[in-house]
Amino acid sequence: MVDDLVIDVRHLTTRFGSKTIHDDLTFQVRRGEVMGLVGGSGTGKSVLLKSIVGLMRPHAADITILGEHVSADPSGYDRLRGRWGMLFQDGALFSSLTVGQNVQVPMLERGGMSQALINELIALKIDMVGLPADACPKYPSELSGGMRKRAGLARSLALDPEILFLDEPTAGLDPIGAAAFDHLIRDLSDSLGLTVVMITHDLDSLAAICDRISVLIDKKVVVGTMAELTAHPHPWIQSYFHGERARAAFAETVG
Repeated sequence: MVDDLVIDVRHLTTRFGSKTIHDDLTFQVRRGEVMGLVGGSGTGKSVLLKSIVGLMRPHAADITILGEHVSADPSGYDRLRGRWGMLFQDGALFSSLTVGQNVQVPMLERGGMSQALINELIALKIDMVGLPADACPKYPSELSGGMRKRAGLARSLALDPEILFLDEPTAGLDPIGAAAFDHLIRDLSDSLGLTVVMITHDLDSLAAICDRISVLIDKKVVVGTMAELTAHPHPWIQSYFHGERARAAFAETVG
């Protein structure tokens, strides 16, 4: 149903010079779901996310986010500020700031909060993502890769967003760390009612936590559950979802 859509992208066309990346693409995300986003190199996964949140201007698009028709009224992005969070690869933390200082950056930008309240919220967000309290005064260089990602996640949750955008959240993590991070994302989505859009190549993540998967292919999007996509006839989708790793991941979801 249209009322359930928190992201509604229609007629998106993106060009770089003479090269067309997206051609009349449709991309829709329902409230409360975890949507995986996959595709081959150069298909424009990050470009799609940047176009949605206003970091890039597409050649053409009709974009509505959380009821704001931002393609018709770009000032809607100002009203939406704080209603989504983004986690970039490896956390993208400010190296000269401690974890706690990183988490408070969005709060300071919003303003209107006392430092005492900010300190309480920092502790809450750090605990929420499974970091120990003693991580707060540490610098990113003192953290493991997995801890940096969790610290970046805490910062992205600082303003209690409704939508969370993740760019390769488990990249570089060992299998145990990646599985733990997957479960954290699923738990946060379920407990907070978060809508999650996640760029990933991790087949285990797709199988374990994604409600639906969007495949960027032929400059458009094909959407379905993992079970539906394994039956899709497109050669690239067949190759992607029927490799040895995909068969193992899919077997865990139906076994």
